[in-house]
Amino acid sequence: MKKLKLVVVGNGMAGVRTIEELLKLAPEAYDITVFGAEPYANYNRILLSPVLAGEQGIKDIMLNDVDWYAQHGITLHLGKKVARIDRVRRIVVTEDGIEAAYDRLLLATGSQPFMLPVPGRQLDGVLSYRDIGDTNAMIEAASRYTDAVVIGGGLLGLEAANGLKLRGMRVTVVHLPQWLMERQLDPVAGGMLRETLEARGLHFALGRNTKALLADDAGRVRAVQFEDGGEIPAQLVVMAVGIRPNTALAEAAGLFCQRGIVVNDTMQTYDPRIYAVGECVNHRGTAYGLVAPLFEMAQVAANHLASFGVKRYRGSVTSTKLKVTGIDLFSAGEFMGGEGAEEILLSDPVSGVYKKLVIKDDKLIGACLVGDTVDGAWYFRLLREGQSIADIRDSLMFGEAA
Repeated sequence: MKKLKLVVVGNGMAGVRTIEELLKLAPEAYDITVFGAEPYANYNRILLSPVLAGEQGIKDIMLNDVDWYAQHGITLHLGKKVARIDRVRRIVVTEDGIEAAYDRLLLATGSQPFMLPVPGRQLDGVLSYRDIGDTNAMIEAASRYTDAVVIGGGLLGLEAANGLKLRGMRVTVVHLPQWLMERQLDPVAGGMLRETLEARGLHFALGRNTKALLADDAGRVRAVQFEDGGEIPAQLVVMAVGIRPNTALAEAAGLFCQRGIVVNDTMQTYDPRIYAVGECVNHRGTAYGLVAPLFEMAQVAANHLASFGVKRYRGSVTSTKLKVTGIDLFSAGEFMGGEGAEEILLSDPVSGVYKKLVIKDDKLIGACLVGDTVDGAWYFRLLREGQSIADIRDSLMFGEAA
């Protein structure tokens, strides 16, 4: 049989995981061509933080080196950004004119970092934190400058702040909400995290809104100015204020996009020859930024590309298990509680342990854990399966062993 042509736009974790799954199911089905905008092969974006902190190098975080593509007969184009998709002729064209024909196209274009629309965002020394290039620029800045400001107190911002602190910079985290990681933690847990990080030398400006970034005479950022008139010095500003699905290529090709490339349960777009996976996708109204859902999407897309056609992606119930600079955190479900919900609390600030379980109608609907996350997976299972906890309610706080 003549092989079909599969073109993959995006060489990140979701796109390459789809190829890995496809090679398990139907290794001879396609001639595969991959386009990656970065000059690097497939690496683990989650491990950029240890690279910034000096604990690992670029080689340590590679998932599939260039040899892997060659071994599997995959044509790899690195440092090549796809400029347009011609859906009539079924080809993709890069910015420098390379063309590749496809029978099936997989879009894994990921997401773009959101940059605050404030004056001064174009200055030298103002970065996002998204890829190896950003990480290298931060490492270089840390060797020459003293003061850094990280705008954004979510996971990425805190990891950036920790890495820059370990490289000797004075670091202030600016965050508009009143507590850190407000999407994963409640105010008490966020407060405990802040105290721990302050003890390690990080500074925080919470509830502060950035008005502008100020320049020195050479055109480099020198300070962050707030709406209330205050300012703090910064020769490096890292914006970690969120991501947006990267849909420009799909939109230009006429695919339906709405806060992401809209796909069905088989990961197909409105053009049945074109599939999409990863952070660029909107599935049933949700865009996912965590790794577990992206890998679940990859499995489903591979199953259909292999013509098995039996898997469906029905969305993901997500939990967050993190190690923020050595502090264990876990959250899942509706951990903020709400009307009709009850809370079981255990708080031990001295030992740095906080546990909050949220119950409604004899079911666990949310959990937030700091310091002791050993039972996170068990709580997540109870939550996802929706089973009654009426019989174990009295011992629920003490974990699965109890």
